[in-house]
Amino acid sequence: MDRRKLRSGTVVLGGMGVLAATLTACGSEPDRRCVDPVTQEILPSYECKDSTGSGTYYYGGSSHNNRVSGGSFNKSAVESGGFGSSRSSGG
Repeated sequence: MDRRKLRSGTVVLGGMGVLAATLTACGSEPDRRCVDPVTQEILPSYECKDSTGSGTYYYGGSSHNNRVSGGSFNKSAVESGGFGSSRSSGG
């Protein structure tokens, strides 16, 4: 009988883990980097903090050799993904 209790407890705990992962993924934001809009080089985050900086936030995509690609400067153009999403981060 102890074996049966162990199995049902495992199922409940496993189901809770899936539920928690689903809820977390659905509320996630796309990756955001501070980028020079002309060269698309990644900049320190303080360059995007206020209007005096030279950077603009770049959403999604990937980075290689300190440059970004496959994303957008428009946050709404990049889906946040989530459970069952077809979003991919190009590269």
